[in-house]
Amino acid sequence: MHVRSILNVLSALVSILGLTMLLAAAWSFYYGEYELEGILLSSAITLAIGVPTWTFTRGRVRLGIKDGFAVVTLTWLAISLFGALPFFLSGVIPNITDAFFESMSGVTTTGASIIGNPERLPYGVAFWRSFIQWIGGMGIIVFSLAILPLLGVGGVQLFKAEVPGPVPDKIKPRVRETAKTLWLVYFGISAVETVLLYFGGLSFFDSLCHTFTTMATGGFSTKSASIGHFNTAYVQYVFIIFMFLAGINFRLHWRAITGNSRSYFKDGEFRFYVGLILFFVVLIAANNMVRIGVVSHKLFRDSLFQVVSILTTTGYGTADYVLWGPFAQIILLLLMFIGGSAGSTGGGMKIARVMVTIRYGISEVRRLLHPRAVIPLRIGQRLIPEEVIRNTMGFVLFYVSIFVIVSVILTALGLDLVTALGATAASIGNIGPGLGSVGPSANYAHLPDLAKWLLAFCMLLGRLEIFTVIVLFSRSFWAR
Repeated sequence: MHVRSILNVLSALVSILGLTMLLAAAWSFYYGEYELEGILLSSAITLAIGVPTWTFTRGRVRLGIKDGFAVVTLTWLAISLFGALPFFLSGVIPNITDAFFESMSGVTTTGASIIGNPERLPYGVAFWRSFIQWIGGMGIIVFSLAILPLLGVGGVQLFKAEVPGPVPDKIKPRVRETAKTLWLVYFGISAVETVLLYFGGLSFFDSLCHTFTTMATGGFSTKSASIGHFNTAYVQYVFIIFMFLAGINFRLHWRAITGNSRSYFKDGEFRFYVGLILFFVVLIAANNMVRIGVVSHKLFRDSLFQVVSILTTTGYGTADYVLWGPFAQIILLLLMFIGGSAGSTGGGMKIARVMVTIRYGISEVRRLLHPRAVIPLRIGQRLIPEEVIRNTMGFVLFYVSIFVIVSVILTALGLDLVTALGATAASIGNIGPGLGSVGPSANYAHLPDLAKWLLAFCMLLGRLEIFTVIVLFSRSFWAR
């Protein structure tokens, strides 16, 4: 492994993070908050570590496959650690475990929070809490490739390790150009949402912060009641539309912007995505209307909102779905596992993997009847290679195994079964609110410290697609 090159990339990214803290400091300065000192100190510490390290490790940067996996995982750990400083040094979250949990939840776009009343947060800290979700949404590695050409890193290894989904699909031949394209689309859609929310009556600050956490499918809100605070159909439908967009493969957005809008409906994963939303909205809306005995637009809107929010792993809420009964809860738990599309900012197993798993199961049943048949596996018009199928099956096995193991550990730490299952699914799926005592109207503050560290690790596993992290624990990875 090229340790010098790894340190060079890590320190460059940490230095950029330190500079972005000044954006939070600007909000704090504008409102005359005493937390400004803590944010500035956080920026100074981050830059004091990052800049000298980057300076002393400059030179030819060489990254192999092992280096790529190491850089991705270590970057997310470093960004989460330094990202916790504004929370901790400002005094808003005086416990280092809680500060790191909040930061990891933000950077991995999970949205699980230990803060019960976000309205009371200082503006600078509230901005930072939302902003780290926005930069984490598309991926700090892709971000670095777009703005740090001075590193001289080709970046293919990083791109393969970072882009969500089973098959990284480059839009352009050069990874750096692909990263710039993705960020152009990401920034453009974010700007449109900010304007629409502002016209819907939200303040500019609330519009900006919620745009950050919508496009990242992160879910942090500046309000205790989440999106339920903005109880207007217009605002909630704006959120629904942009959560839906954030859950789509950004490659399709780019094709639509460049004039090929039909690419959405030619994509098998997109059609499956839309079908899932329609199917489960009908089920949950019907369940809620039968349960209450009333047919109303509000019940339908809440059902639509929660299905889109959970499926895209955003985690916003307009209602407390814990009160919707066990049928709705088990459906939402299932959606926590599925997640968004490959190439989106969503978490979970990804729709593409679910499709591969289902079709693989069907093909195996057909092989029982026709043992000599050659049955190709396709998603849309794309033929799925055997190695991708093996990777998908291994991923699903790891995902479910980790879910079971962590849930068992959480029950041993004193959590009830529903809370343990909900917290684990919401963390590894990067969703945020779970079930039981960590539902949409509650938070994670009451959990034991060990549970918070364990769930933070699950967030990292989920955001980096498990294998990127797990490979670091294999003996062959460290073998010369």
